[in-house]
Amino acid sequence: MKEFENLKMGQYENLKMKKSVSYFFHAVTPSRHHPVTPSRHHTITSSTLPKALLTILIACMHFIPLQAQISPGDLSNPHAHLEGLSNCTQCHVLGEKVSNEKCLKCHTEIQTRITLQKGFHSSGEVKGRECLSCHSEHNGKNFQLIRLDIQKFDHNLTGFPLSAPHAKKECKDCHAPAFIADPKLKAKKNSYLGVGNECLNCHEDYHLKTLSNVCLNCHIPDLFKPASKFNHNDAKFRLAGKHKSVDCVKCHKIQLNNGKKFQEFKGIQFSNCTSCHKDPHNNQFGQNCRQCHSEESFQNVQGLKDFDHNKTNYKLEDKHLIVTCKSCHKGKFTDPLKHDRCIDCHSDYHKSQFVKNGIVPDCSQCHNLKGFAQFSYTIEQHNQAVFPLKGSHVATPCFECHKKQDKWSFREIGSKCKDCHSDIHLAYIQSKYYPEANCALCHNENRWGDVVFDHSKTLFALTGAHKDQTCRACHISRNKEGAIIQAFKDRAKECSACHTDKHYQQFEKNGKTTCEECHDTENWKASKFDHNAAAFKLDGKHVNVPCAKCHKPTTDGSLIYVKYKLKEYKCESCHS
Repeated sequence: MKEFENLKMGQYENLKMKKSVSYFFHAVTPSRHHPVTPSRHHTITSSTLPKALLTILIACMHFIPLQAQISPGDLSNPHAHLEGLSNCTQCHVLGEKVSNEKCLKCHTEIQTRITLQKGFHSSGEVKGRECLSCHSEHNGKNFQLIRLDIQKFDHNLTGFPLSAPHAKKECKDCHAPAFIADPKLKAKKNSYLGVGNECLNCHEDYHLKTLSNVCLNCHIPDLFKPASKFNHNDAKFRLAGKHKSVDCVKCHKIQLNNGKKFQEFKGIQFSNCTSCHKDPHNNQFGQNCRQCHSEESFQNVQGLKDFDHNKTNYKLEDKHLIVTCKSCHKGKFTDPLKHDRCIDCHSDYHKSQFVKNGIVPDCSQCHNLKGFAQFSYTIEQHNQAVFPLKGSHVATPCFECHKKQDKWSFREIGSKCKDCHSDIHLAYIQSKYYPEANCALCHNENRWGDVVFDHSKTLFALTGAHKDQTCRACHISRNKEGAIIQAFKDRAKECSACHTDKHYQQFEKNGKTTCEECHDTENWKASKFDHNAAAFKLDGKHVNVPCAKCHKPTTDGSLIYVKYKLKEYKCESCHS
């Protein structure tokens, strides 16, 4: 019994076991206080004492499992490897309770945090407490050693107060293996250790190491954008005038770096205005923009604020009212400028396409001062040109023909169909049927669907109902993917190439069904069929019997069709 007493587990099962065994010992052992005397109930002699004691112990062991005499209960799964009597001293000190030193000897990650006086276990709520007060053992294999109420947990105790965005996150969003650097801690399950306190421990470095690693120098935890702690006046380039209202991205461009968006903040040149701004004067006035302009506005040119252009020989109207002075006055403002014709200032956009007899016509013949995009060239004028507009061409927008590239083109753009339209029949119709790809032999300018073609020129003259069909009905189709399929020169002439055999090979001979033996192209009636040429000639009353009386619909799997080929012609096959 002394061996059990020295363990001092302090558990109820162990205490119950000791009381039970002690009871039996007192019951069978005489003492000066409780002498054992014979009675009619029991008589114990020196010869029967060992046997009686053995019997009582065996009976006791029958009701008390051996494991309960040694361990108060199973260890939880994380500590399951410490099961067994030989491992008790891994956690227990003989004669004493479980000590923090024993726990921290294994859980070195906690010991390290406590030594550094960091983290939750160094907080006032936990410091000085016994490990067992929160993490008790011998409560079963599935017992949770870490019983943390995440809804009530005060994250401030960890030394990392949660900002507003962080407070909205689930614990697992941050306490994840991806954000743990220590391999041992990363391998642990359900651990909240190992996540660093710096922003870049979890967040990607958007600045790609071009700025400080301390994000909080410019940002605040509660609102990462904008960088509210950043003051541009502390930088090498202080903002003044219009620069104060310019969006950051105008100067700090966003670009792709290794496939990721990156905004440049460091290394931007600003020694001169032209480091960012294009010089509209092409260096005609030097690089010192401040001689005429200020950061308040580039439009406020000194000395020209109240200038009235209408007092000159050229009154500004419409689009000219918004043109900057320097657009026309390339040199000094007092230098004379030609202004009688558009081409005195504007270059010939059409590159001499309208030159006649060496003279460039004035732009005003087609355009006005409201903008070059507007023009007054009429259909009547077009019909006087080399290509009169007819049919659908009248409704075709100008740019469809004259702006197929970046620039407008009005000369040598073609006069034949194939100059503008793709020949979709090139690989399907032999050139002998439309020499030089002349679409007009079959089509007209009013509507492409209106086709006129003499089919008798081919090997398949159209007769009967075929004359009423459109070309597309026989020669144009679509596959399962929706792509257009053309069939002209390779189109088969047999009926089955277009029509479905509704008789399902009943009249097939040598693998071929010849519809023409019974039908013609006028309609599908069997006008050419002669029953007397069949295996069963009609005579007597049979002559007037309707076809459907003998040839009835039959079902073959999923097919339903009229049976014409009969296996036998006995009277009893039809007559009862």
